[in-house]
Amino acid sequence: MKKVLIVDDEPSIVTLLTFNLEKEGYQVTSASDGLEGYELALTQAFDFLILDVMLPNLDGIEITKKLRQEKIDTPILVLTAKDDPIDRILGLEIGADDYLTKPFSPREVVARMKAIFRRMEPRKAAKSEEQEEKIIVGKIVADVINYQVTVDGQAVILTPKEFELLVYFMKRKDRVIDRDTLLDRIWHFDFDGQSRIVDVHISHLREKIEQDPKHPQYLQTVRGFGYKFQEPLQS
Repeated sequence: MKKVLIVDDEPSIVTLLTFNLEKEGYQVTSASDGLEGYELALTQAFDFLILDVMLPNLDGIEITKKLRQEKIDTPILVLTAKDDPIDRILGLEIGADDYLTKPFSPREVVARMKAIFRRMEPRKAAKSEEQEEKIIVGKIVADVINYQVTVDGQAVILTPKEFELLVYFMKRKDRVIDRDTLLDRIWHFDFDGQSRIVDVHISHLREKIEQDPKHPQYLQTVRGFGYKFQEPLQS
């Protein structure tokens, strides 16, 4: 039986979700305080987390960020009352798997959860293949076990999405990859044409791995097509 943690300070929502998830065969634990929810997620094994954004003591975005920093990869669905693309992007950027804007249907929550579980299967398989890998392109080394990156021997700090994006490119060196593919493979989410999120992350990544971000040697723009990661001629 899969175990789900709901962290929300609205009793009606917790009751509604608990009833519907238990009908689907899930075992549900709940918390109304962000700090309590974080400690539960950190110390107990759950198969899925449902986090409200607005919570007492510790909000859902901060919980997600802290859990991902602790290398806890339990899938997370974020609930938000804000229908703002920036809030959605922020939640997904720091490691949430999906989001839902209130009000929502319990059936949609269940459907989203099942979709995330399906989506995780190939990702788990891919992750198991990567466990012994250290990817090297030029002077960039990505340690996929410890989530560490060095450039010319110097450690660089990447966000979870920046790290995932870099590894995706490095494993596909010299291949041109378009924005739609990156949105699907890295964010696993349809941003309704808001592909600028890709360009923003590319820009941030270049600032961390390129000696001169305005004249990149590794992460090249292929006009009209997308991006290509290559080994510099002089590295």
